[in-house]
Amino acid sequence: MRGAAIVFVSAFAALMLGGCAVDPIHARRAAATATAAQDHALTCTAADACAIASPYQDLAAAALRDSRPGAPVHYVNLLDQGADSLTLRVHLIRAARKSIDIQTFIFAEDDAGYLMLDELIKAARRGVKVRVIVDQLFSLDDVELLAQLARAHVNFELRVYNPTFHNARTPPLEFAAGIVCCFFQFNQRMHNKLFLVDGRIGIAGGRNYENRYFDWDGDFDYRDRDALVAGPAARQMAASFERFWRDRRSVPLSRLRDVSSRILADGLNAKPYALHAYRNAQRVARLSQQADDTNYIRTHFADAALRVGDVEYFSDAPDKFDEPDQPRDDELSRHILELFRDAKSEILMQTPYLVLSRTAQRVFAEQHRREPHLKIVVSTNSLAATDAFYVYALSYKNKKRFLRLGFEIHEFKPFPAEAAALISDYAKLGEGGDAPQRYRKYGRAPLRERGVRVGLHAKSIVIDGAISLIGSHNFDPRSDHYNTESGFIIHDRAFARVLRDSILRDCAPGNAWTIARRRGTNWISRLNRAIGDFSARLPLFDLWPYRYASSFELKPGCKPLPPGAPGFYACYTDVGDFPEVDLPLKTIYTRIVTAFGAGLHSIL
Repeated sequence: MRGAAIVFVSAFAALMLGGCAVDPIHARRAAATATAAQDHALTCTAADACAIASPYQDLAAAALRDSRPGAPVHYVNLLDQGADSLTLRVHLIRAARKSIDIQTFIFAEDDAGYLMLDELIKAARRGVKVRVIVDQLFSLDDVELLAQLARAHVNFELRVYNPTFHNARTPPLEFAAGIVCCFFQFNQRMHNKLFLVDGRIGIAGGRNYENRYFDWDGDFDYRDRDALVAGPAARQMAASFERFWRDRRSVPLSRLRDVSSRILADGLNAKPYALHAYRNAQRVARLSQQADDTNYIRTHFADAALRVGDVEYFSDAPDKFDEPDQPRDDELSRHILELFRDAKSEILMQTPYLVLSRTAQRVFAEQHRREPHLKIVVSTNSLAATDAFYVYALSYKNKKRFLRLGFEIHEFKPFPAEAAALISDYAKLGEGGDAPQRYRKYGRAPLRERGVRVGLHAKSIVIDGAISLIGSHNFDPRSDHYNTESGFIIHDRAFARVLRDSILRDCAPGNAWTIARRRGTNWISRLNRAIGDFSARLPLFDLWPYRYASSFELKPGCKPLPPGAPGFYACYTDVGDFPEVDLPLKTIYTRIVTAFGAGLHSIL
């Protein structure tokens, strides 16, 4: 029976592979049909494409005017709240005069995704050149919608990165076949997040295009972060985007088998692209009004922009996987390791998944020996807050190792006390929640408490209070070896201070549990730790259930203390391995992955 199953899966995979190549004649016919049906009408003939006034266009002009060789000038905003980040994106799309380039890992079919599509099509119709690259696996998969986008306007083009079997949609059976037949190709994803207007105003960070990244989900929202940069670093963003746009993995819609078939079936009398009706129209209307209000944008955002000097945009190469030994291909990972090596006093790191690559662990071990007083503070997810319990399980396995490297770990709570400060009040304008994105809903643990859960998704570093990194890199093996990543490195103490305060707020006792060694000095505790150490060193079978570390909650009336400080255990209560998690079975799953998942370390 098992042999028959293997034969069936192999045969199915071979069938998929055999049909993965697109017939070039079919693709050319689809491209010609879409081009012939494209809308060419313009709603504006002005030289600036009837762009709305924007203080960011003024800031970009000032930055470029004042920059000198070796002395660049930039204006930067930290975007901590999701709805603010979406408001600025809509505003900048409407303020675009020539071009808009967007690159993203997820583009969902919900209010946030539809709003972005509608705004981009409207920009194309008034004369702005719009280009979008989406990673195929978790992005738009409505074939009818994609066929409409292929012919929406001559100024709009969307490409799909690394499509599975050259289709837009990946049903579960094909998902499984992709893993079986061509695992490494299937596992290589474009995780970059880039938003660029007129080649001089850019946004990069952790956010994708889905409700939960902008505080719009009625079930689960992300605590995420972006940075907006106006100035010469945008040229680096433009060059990176161009490399991805021209790469063979970025496939036009007419070369996708399911979309091209739909284009040919629709013919020249196809249904045109129509603006969407939103599930929560009131919330969209309010955001739209603010995005149009130049005074609102100036007083709430542009006036708060920091004037800084050196800003760099780094991106892995689209062919990172073809020649992994080329230094330029994993440029961002290499720069992050250099930042870690150069740290002298403090590393403040925020990542949703504390699963460091072996190289990163070696760098931290070297740093700990060389700079034993180096302070390393880590903000990451708890099991209750994470969207990927199987990744958390590997972090759980290595907690003792991290603590012995000097890490001060704070695990984010699913219902943080300062949620009102972390999550915008847009979330209060109705539920507006949409169905979870495909294949992604299974990673979250059920909780005792009800309400909108918050999970950490921000990826940020502050080094010695002077250098900041904000991007898509999770500082994990996937980001090092499988995904392409991107982000800003900002050399400015004032900006670093703002970012540092933001991360430390997420570490505050009301927002996170502190991870520390379990209390106990008797022989039973010592024996437990010895057995745990032996079990953790095993490559596969880490079966010992009693771990070295636990989660601690600050007691009322006490002041926060770091683990190891005198009085820590008097002021903190041990709340166990998985606080707030309701279903015992999920904790069992987590322990199983901890025990047997070591081989998945680099993939997860």
